Amino acid sequence: VYDRYDRVGGLLVYGIPGFKLEKDIVARRHALLEESGVVFHLGQGVGSGADDLPFEVLRSRHHAVLIATGVYQSREIGGPGAGLAGIERALDYLTASNRRSLGDTLPPEAEALDAQGKAVVVLGGGDTAMDCLRTAIRQGARSVTCVYRRDKANMPGSAREVKNAEEEGVHFEWLAAPEAFLGDSTVTGVRATRMKLGLPDASGRQSVEPVEGSSFTLEADLVIKALGFDPEPLPKLWAQPGLEVSRWGTLKVGQKDFMTSLPGVFAAGDIVRGASLVVWAIRDGRDAAASIHQWIEANETASAVAEQG
Repeated sequence: VYDRYDRVGGLLVYGIPGFKLEKDIVARRHALLEESGVVFHLGQGVGSGADDLPFEVLRSRHHAVLIATGVYQSREIGGPGAGLAGIERALDYLTASNRRSLGDTLPPEAEALDAQGKAVVVLGGGDTAMDCLRTAIRQGARSVTCVYRRDKANMPGSAREVKNAEEEGVHFEWLAAPEAFLGDSTVTGVRATRMKLGLPDASGRQSVEPVEGSSFTLEADLVIKALGFDPEPLPKLWAQPGLEVSRWGTLKVGQKDFMTSLPGVFAAGDIVRGASLVVWAIRDGRDAAASIHQWIEANETASAVAEQG
């Protein structure tokens, strides 16, 4: 396993708060895997950077490669003031919180990723947004507000997560969307507008439209963008133009064998499905492992026959 992080587990360690997944569970699985013979190369990126391992070298070392990188490219938001200090990505915020809980020393710039005593506004309505909201509560934020452009019935996140957040003191601004971010160099507020539900869009969900003259302002010392994640452009980052992707940027694989357009290169999890649940990534990993085993056995048999012939 080649992992760019310094701990095994990826999002299980750095993206999911400890109150939802205790980290000793992940550490125990790490130890079991090592005992079974799995070799981990931590802090090892793949790509074209100075310290990265080129993907072609990775392929030359192994009979097969499984790409299970997940999706880490945060969706951004524009508008006036979007570049102000204090407007942070959800994954950066959650990673800093988890590192702090693990006893790591954070760099000075990460120290600002702490909600203690602050008015916090989280943009988004998925499970990641809920994780940020509930983390901010635990860090002692002065106030915690979720801004979501649809109503409660259309929240993409778990209903149980929303209920937990409400019980813990989170305030929800339903049917609201940010227009601008206020402040000089550092954010001091979010100007938002009320929204109304319209006709269903192409996906079947009701579209949203702004309500004219309904702007309002929320105090904010820390704004967290939890708007979802997209795949990183792996063909470009890894200099692999032959690695085919879908129109969403996810890797294309065979429906049954999990193989990408590159022979011997397989993929599973969010990098194929798009942002999804851990349980699906685990299922995909197991199915992909079985497919890799079959492919290697078939190749070895074919090589043996060729040699005998």
